[in-house]
Amino acid sequence: MDKHEGRDTGTIRLDDPWYDALAVGWGEGEETSQPAPAPGGGRPAPGASDIYLEVQRSAAFQEVRTRYRRFVVPATAGFFLWYVAYVVAATAAPGLMARPVVGAVNVAMLAGLGQFLSTFLLTWAYARHARLRRDRAALDLRWTVFEQERGQERTRARGAGR
Repeated sequence: MDKHEGRDTGTIRLDDPWYDALAVGWGEGEETSQPAPAPGGGRPAPGASDIYLEVQRSAAFQEVRTRYRRFVVPATAGFFLWYVAYVVAATAAPGLMARPVVGAVNVAMLAGLGQFLSTFLLTWAYARHARLRRDRAALDLRWTVFEQERGQERTRARGAGR
């Protein structure tokens, strides 16, 4: 961890290789620097964008994305349908929504509270799913990219030191 001095002296930042990284090739314009030549001549060393594309095409990355989609798409569809059902029932069936359940508590109040409860449950389920099914694999991918970039920097430093 690094402590920063200056305006934000109380903040601590983890050494995260992606913290300050830009999304290479995402609208920043053309790269002005040329890729470093490979040691011994020949093809230039792969750039950062090549590393990211290689990782994006990897089976591990595709597995992380598949796991993400398998949770998010059904969860989003289910929550959206639940919300729309609540709104439609509130407007189309006011008699049903006004039906008392216990004392002054009616169906509409319970359904409204159910919206809040389902939001918290969905947030908990998403965080749990990410922790158990995706975080480890995603972290492994991040460090793979970090190590590849670090290897490139070492190669460039050796080439520049000649």
